Amino acid sequence: EVQFVESGGGLVQAGGSLRLSCAASGFRSGLTFDDYAIGWFRQAPGKEREGVSCTSVSTGTTYYADSVKGRFTISSDNTKNSVYLQMNSLKPEDTAVYYCAATLWRYKCGSSWLKYLEVWGQGTLVTVSS
Repeated sequence: EVQFVESGGGLVQAGGSLRLSCAASGFRSGLTFDDYAIGWFRQAPGKEREGVSCTSVSTGTTYYADSVKGRFTISSDNTKNSVYLQMNSLKPEDTAVYYCAATLWRYKCGSSWLKYLEVWGQGTLVTVSS
């Protein structure tokens, strides 16, 4: 299975910015980065997982949860097998462990993306202070 390693989390004051990075590796023969719908979900203490954003290069689809729309921007670099999440105007409510995740159901990059996830990383903690 493909593996994801997240980085870029940390402590930031409300209104600040962070950029999360996710490096993918271990693709099976015949599969490439753009075969997946790849993105980020987060889980805050005591909360359910929330799909934050995903992108599917092959389908040209990008999705953002309403809670982050206008503040977060997802991007990818196929040459580096990496996906990024630029987080601006951070709020305390954004505090969570952020996980890079993917599914081969590339057309499911949307509101239902979270339900189709097949693999994810260990996560990186984002803490936003008020």
